[in-house]
Amino acid sequence: MYWLYSALLGLLLLMTLPYWLLQMMRHGKYRAGLRQRLGCVPPNLAASQDKPTIWLHAVSVGEVVASSAVVEALQQKFPNHSVVVSTTTATGQKLAAQRFGAENVFYFPLDFAFAIRPYLAALRPGLVVVAETEFWPNFLRLARRSGARIAVINCRISDRSFPGYQRFHFWLPAVLDNVDLFLAQTEEDRRRLIEIGAPGPRVSIGGNLKFDVAPPMPPAIVGSLRESLSQSGARPVLVCGSTLEDEEGSLLSAFHNILANHPKATMILAPRHPERFARVGELVESLGFRLWRRSLWSGESVAGGVLLVDTIGELAALYSLATVAFVGGSLVPRGGHNILEPALHGVPVVIGNHYENFRDIVDYFRSRNAVRVVGLAELPLVFMELIDSPEERETLGRNALAALDSQRGATARTVGALVQLMGKGSA
Repeated sequence: MYWLYSALLGLLLLMTLPYWLLQMMRHGKYRAGLRQRLGCVPPNLAASQDKPTIWLHAVSVGEVVASSAVVEALQQKFPNHSVVVSTTTATGQKLAAQRFGAENVFYFPLDFAFAIRPYLAALRPGLVVVAETEFWPNFLRLARRSGARIAVINCRISDRSFPGYQRFHFWLPAVLDNVDLFLAQTEEDRRRLIEIGAPGPRVSIGGNLKFDVAPPMPPAIVGSLRESLSQSGARPVLVCGSTLEDEEGSLLSAFHNILANHPKATMILAPRHPERFARVGELVESLGFRLWRRSLWSGESVAGGVLLVDTIGELAALYSLATVAFVGGSLVPRGGHNILEPALHGVPVVIGNHYENFRDIVDYFRSRNAVRVVGLAELPLVFMELIDSPEERETLGRNALAALDSQRGATARTVGALVQLMGKGSA
């Protein structure tokens, strides 16, 4: 089956090559790290591997943030090992390089033997840790064959992906048999893992690492903006993060209603994908709003207009400025994004009703009156209600912090399980 999978994957890449080339030319996407993705091990990475290695793979920014404490704990518990981190996206690569050092970070290879083997030969990992659900068949098989122990941590099977996994029930058990340890986020994720073929005795519940993430150190922009907002009397502040296409228009329409009652209101708008920054800026201006771009902002008042966050890595800290926070990907059927980032600051959080990718977190927060879930038609009214009700905002924010505190501990459980797995490998 592996040869057939590799052939189909190669055919798929060939068929979609025009798309990838177009994305490279138009937006510069996928160009970064292309040689590494094809199996060219960075010289500094290969040269530094004179001791045993632990390889952690985190797809993008969310996984890097969630697993950062795990990486730090592994570095402390195994000081004689190198801990290296791979990512798939450029944004994840940038953040990982900032947190772990560029010399310890690289792009994850394509799932072909010719691209994977050079990394396994150079790194010789004793432990491979995969964050969430990156079940790449060739990678798992070759890593296991190389002698590495393999763990999948913070694992979740979303409502959207579950039916797709079920369609491959004839092969997935063989793929997942390469994994020594699965740490599921919830009991439901554990059940689904076993149903798609993970060996039951190897699946445990580790909890959700995202609950353990500490508020980020605020970049300088946060203090500068806070001072500017205060001096200009810019209130309320609506922070809309990780927004997608077909969401900004509705959010800007709701903001127009807010401005009618609060002329010094400010929207901080952070689109999810960098390649859309220019397009969203054009939309803001076409609708008649005053626009400031974060990359060009030099301290002037942003009262009564929109600050477009056209930079990477600052949104999580910017949520601290919010009177009300909105988390995108949820007004359209895209599964939603992480609501824990604004919750960490104790600000009231609003999302749309498409949150399938974070169903357990959102459902738990809803049970604790710690988030507001709204439909598109309700959005402007809910924003206004919260802006005009300090007591409700305080209650939502306080409940969000309490909900976070009640679910912490996943990092300690995860690290403990990995240390035990390393012990088995040594034995």
